Amino acid sequence: MTAITRLGSVSLDCPDPHALAQFYATLLGVEVAYDSETFSAVKLDHLWLSMVKIDGHRPPTWPDGDVAQQIHLDFAVDDLDAGEEAALAAGARKAETQPSPERWRAMLDPAGHPFCLTTQIPE
Repeated sequence: MTAITRLGSVSLDCPDPHALAQFYATLLGVEVAYDSETFSAVKLDHLWLSMVKIDGHRPPTWPDGDVAQQIHLDFAVDDLDAGEEAALAAGARKAETQPSPERWRAMLDPAGHPFCLTTQIPE
């Protein structure tokens, strides 16, 4: 089957696009490619990861769901402990709930979006 589109960007709502872009740039080892008061973005190999300012943003309350999780990102790492340490140093928080910590580490970015670190993603 021939694709008619390709995924070009994933956008995250947040209260502070600059701060969240800096976090993901640090986590992914890239630079912030575009930065303004209401929109910031980092460019990856074949994808933009963008942050959009939303007034009154409420972070997801994963896993209880009072505020729904709008998106979930998984990041491949070679070593879970080293990946967790790097994410924490960049500004992430470790989620209280860890459903499968030997396979995935559930983390929260500075705006409260859940994401996981895993060695389970094929190259």
